[in-house]
Amino acid sequence: MGVAILILLALLFLFVITMLAKTVRIVPQARAGIVERFGKYKQTLPAGLNIVVPFIDKVRYLIDLREQVVSFPPQPVITEDNLVVSIDTVIWFQVTDPIAATYEIANYIQAVEQLTMTTLRNIVGGMDLEQTLTSREEINTSLRGVLDEATGKWGIRVNRVEIKGIDPPPSIKDSMEKQMRADRDKRAAILTAEGQRQSAILTAEGSKQSSILMAEGDRESQILRAQADRESAILRAQGEGQAIQTVFQAIHDGQPDQSLLAYQYLQMMPKIAEGDANKVWIIPSEIGRALEGLGSTMTDLAGIPKEVSGPLKRVDMGSMEPAKLAGSGALADAELSKANDAVQAAIAEAAQAANTGKSTGDEPPADPGAPPAQ
Repeated sequence: MGVAILILLALLFLFVITMLAKTVRIVPQARAGIVERFGKYKQTLPAGLNIVVPFIDKVRYLIDLREQVVSFPPQPVITEDNLVVSIDTVIWFQVTDPIAATYEIANYIQAVEQLTMTTLRNIVGGMDLEQTLTSREEINTSLRGVLDEATGKWGIRVNRVEIKGIDPPPSIKDSMEKQMRADRDKRAAILTAEGQRQSAILTAEGSKQSSILMAEGDRESQILRAQADRESAILRAQGEGQAIQTVFQAIHDGQPDQSLLAYQYLQMMPKIAEGDANKVWIIPSEIGRALEGLGSTMTDLAGIPKEVSGPLKRVDMGSMEPAKLAGSGALADAELSKANDAVQAAIAEAAQAANTGKSTGDEPPADPGAPPAQ
């Protein structure tokens, strides 16, 4: 009797546990439970703790309400120019109506996949290969509009459609690569030609500017060189004029006679002996008597007096400072003319003095030891 009671209590406990398990249903967050009673839709359970009638109500489906991502395998699509390309797509969708997603369509993922492939063939079939490769955004927008309209009655909202890849046939891909390579080679050749053209233009401009600058430099150099030569010639003429004035002044101051001429002759003899053609130089024994008659012999030729008498007369040589050439050219020419006039005057005075000495050459010679007349 006691064993039967224990068994009965155990069965009662199991029955209570089963009833609790069938009565209490917990639905996870972002999920929705579809409850059927005797095979007919009864209610939709929200997320959390829910109570159902055990053995009568049954949670048939648990629908995920989160946004889902489905990637479909590549599908062959024929373009308008009869080329087969493989296109794979990615779709982001979300269940907005669990009841419609459960009872309006048997498998909404498969339905979305087939609808995507059909719509994609319709869209790409009206485009050529080049347009298909460059119009992804247009294809995505058209595909999303068709899918959103078709899946609305299924309780599904298509949020985004993206084409993951468009693969043309290998032969077409090779041709496209060759075309791209040729296009790039063409653009590279054009850029190279433009670069060479710009380089040639810049080089020519640089050569032109260099030639202009060199010509200007040569012109300025020639002008400066001519000015320097002109000033040098003026200074040289002034120096020569002053040198002549100094020589003639020395002649007047020194009162040259025949003894000076003999001394100059003795100084010139070593220079005469320095010639390359003079192998032998003989000094005559009568060199003394030759030197005695040298003065009287050269007097008539040079017009130099035997003795000089009379007051000394100094010639005014003017300023010994070189003319300043920093002024204008007319000032330098005036200085040069003035120097030439002074030289001519000095030469005339020297000639007059020589003629005067010649006219008095017949007078008796003065005593060499006597002082010169003042």
